[in-house]
Amino acid sequence: MAMSMNSSGGGGGRRGGRGRGLNAEINVTPFVDVMLVLLIVFMITAPLLTTGIDVTLPSATAKPLPSSEEVLALSITEDGTIYLQEQEISLEELQPTLRAIIESGEYDNRIFVRGDEVVPLGLVAEVFSQIQQAGFNSAAIVTDSNLK
Repeated sequence: MAMSMNSSGGGGGRRGGRGRGLNAEINVTPFVDVMLVLLIVFMITAPLLTTGIDVTLPSATAKPLPSSEEVLALSITEDGTIYLQEQEISLEELQPTLRAIIESGEYDNRIFVRGDEVVPLGLVAEVFSQIQQAGFNSAAIVTDSNLK
């Protein structure tokens, strides 16, 4: 008698449907809708933020950039020979010579290094170490902008 109270069996819950389990899928449509609205809002407001406030900037005179004659150039050939401006120099003489150039104030404490592409990285690193120890604030490697 007590058995006849639940004749459907299977424990289907309130709805009592057999074979129908819980729906565990997440409906992403509202999430996508909200994200698209936010994207549109940010796309509209982003250009407005970059313009900012109009300001008339003051004028100033600046020292002209150095011409190629005023730039201190150090070149390293493919056989490892080092040239400072067009004069051959040994690695041992490099640091004292550069220190003397800094003390004279002739080249504004900047140097450009031109190295052949086959020069060993160790030699280039040693040259940059000598440049740094001599006291140069700015050193740059010159590269070719024309890609092969």
